[in-house]
Amino acid sequence: MPSTSGCTSSSCTASSDRRRRAALLLLLLAATPGARSDEAPAQLEPGSVSMQWSPGAKDCAARKPGAPDTPPPLQVHRYNDDTYILREELCATFEAPFMYLLLGSERALLIDTGDVSDPVRMPLAETLLKLLPGDGAAKLPLLVVHTHRHLDHRAGDPQTTLLRRVELVAPDLASVQRFFGFQHWPDEVRELSLGDRTLDVIPTPGHSETHISFYDRKTGLFFSGDFLLPGRLLIDDIDAERASAARVAEFVRDRPVSYVLGGHIEMNRAGNTYPWESTYHPDEHALALEKAQLLALPEALRHFNGFYSRWGGFIMMNSTRCMLAEAAAILLSLIAVGWGVRRYLRQRRAARRAATAAGVT
Repeated sequence: MPSTSGCTSSSCTASSDRRRRAALLLLLLAATPGARSDEAPAQLEPGSVSMQWSPGAKDCAARKPGAPDTPPPLQVHRYNDDTYILREELCATFEAPFMYLLLGSERALLIDTGDVSDPVRMPLAETLLKLLPGDGAAKLPLLVVHTHRHLDHRAGDPQTTLLRRVELVAPDLASVQRFFGFQHWPDEVRELSLGDRTLDVIPTPGHSETHISFYDRKTGLFFSGDFLLPGRLLIDDIDAERASAARVAEFVRDRPVSYVLGGHIEMNRAGNTYPWESTYHPDEHALALEKAQLLALPEALRHFNGFYSRWGGFIMMNSTRCMLAEAAAILLSLIAVGWGVRRYLRQRRAARRAATAAGVT
């Protein structure tokens, strides 16, 4: 008798087997190691990293203020409707640091304030007013934080205090720990909510004892400050740096990372660094780095000799030790030159005495 369900016994059995296999596959996927309930959503808000920054100039003083080809002192790139990348132009400061503005439903977040405090030379407050949504008392509140306490990332702080509804977190370690609620620094991760947007705050000391990085769950962007950037990785405390790199690699391993955005660009596309304090960056390297570079950093740091090392595309250095080594080399060179001159003069005097003695006899 024909089956009333529309399938034969064999086809129903095959269908039942397929359903069981599908259910088993779902169970296996759910039990996959590394799956985590706090993982960022697979569908991240996309954005553009097609950025065009000014290369600066060899002679900034020769530029004519207001000329059509003169770039603005503060350049702005819209990653998407809720995320902005700001950069101070090279002729305004050779540091040319990056800042990041993230908009949430309840407040906005500014990461770093740059290297120039003068609002005439660097219109940071004016630019923020244009980018923050709302008018007057309805302007979106702004929270200002720093990746670390070095002056080139916080010199613009006084400008932000001129804005309404601003909360500024001081860059010292005690203030950072207190505001974010760190109880076991640096071995914990804290959350920061902007309303509909949550960031993970990750301690990354090594370059500076106060250094923190941020992971945005909404976009998958990892804001690394000076912890990782296309250029010199300046390491003050190698043990802290290695621990930070291991901590970050573990954090991002099972999370999607769209791009890694650092605090500076210091190299060209060929991987060669620009001279110190250079205001001209031709053929500049892209700002955005990849998740793979975060994962590779712990291994690179294992090859750091404590002074200067290049490994796997990373340039690592301890600037204090390098300066001391250079100073020692200069001192030794001066000592060697002085010894050589003294030896030469002694030989000359000995030769004159010998010649005088020979003339007398």
